[in-house]
Amino acid sequence: MSRDLVREKACEFRASAHRFQVSYAAKANTDAGVLQCLKEQGIGFEISTEPELRLVKRLGISAEGVISGNPIKSPGFIKAMYNLGVRRFVYDSATEARKLARYAPGSEVLIRLSVDNSGSSWPLKDKYGVGMECALELLLFARTLGLVPIGVTFHVGSQCVQLESWGKALVLASELWRRSAAAGIRLSVLNIGGGFPAHHDQVVPTVSEIFEQVYQHVDRLFPEDVELVAEPGRYLVADAGVLVGSVIGKASREDGDWLYLDLGVFNGLMEAVGDVHYSFWPTTSNMPPKIWTIAGPSCDSFDVVARGVQMREPEVGERILIFPGGAYTTSYASRFNGSVIPKVVWT
Repeated sequence: MSRDLVREKACEFRASAHRFQVSYAAKANTDAGVLQCLKEQGIGFEISTEPELRLVKRLGISAEGVISGNPIKSPGFIKAMYNLGVRRFVYDSATEARKLARYAPGSEVLIRLSVDNSGSSWPLKDKYGVGMECALELLLFARTLGLVPIGVTFHVGSQCVQLESWGKALVLASELWRRSAAAGIRLSVLNIGGGFPAHHDQVVPTVSEIFEQVYQHVDRLFPEDVELVAEPGRYLVADAGVLVGSVIGKASREDGDWLYLDLGVFNGLMEAVGDVHYSFWPTTSNMPPKIWTIAGPSCDSFDVVARGVQMREPEVGERILIFPGGAYTTSYASRFNGSVIPKVVWT
């Protein structure tokens, strides 16, 4: 991981999101060095669990520096956040509203709206978020529990590469805003979540292009005094890191050539099972390129990282650089089948 690149990404994001409160989605990479570096850049934190809360508290972060965007939270986490002084939460169900009323009474709440995720490599819409009619009903219901409905949030999906995804989501959010006002609820906070992409072996829109689109819609659809929040995760850390693996084996099979690494889906490359792609670079090979299926070290056939990768043939023991490696790698990694979790080395 490069501290300079983390700082550079934070500065780039804040320059484009100058009207937004910026809160880093800590789940992308919870290494203490990442958190400290972003704190020094004036970035807040979005957290969802008690272990994440303990991590940011070690940095001396107060209630003003943390938010929670997860619509479903454990009672223990809600109580811990409330005891810290946090009075703003996201929800998307009647059960969660009742839970918040019990463990965080009188808090301000934002409803999670379901939006199109077709432009993202890692969709998130099925698990969380509700449609327009349900969202309005839940805002009204929260008010009956003594909670204070103040806003709407959404997520266009992780690694979103289509600019229009943000525009379409903002149109939906503005419609809920309008319907809420007609029902007597004045919203004031708009949280556009995350989804800001890194360079996963594909052309992606720049953060300035994304916010140009966002501001066009916000200025046209929302009141001037709207409070704006964004939760970048991957964008701030992915391109600042490179995973370093080693070749542990090769095989020629009926379906082609296979390359086995000491890194796989269980200990660093979990996102490879979705539509998130990586670049692979042998460090010393000068052999002719081949087409490879790349797999991890475990005995599980699920542990296949990529197919159809053109790469020079490395030797067993040769190191392979995998880019981008700074997001959702160490935070996903497990010790399944004796796997080793990658160690973070700072430059």
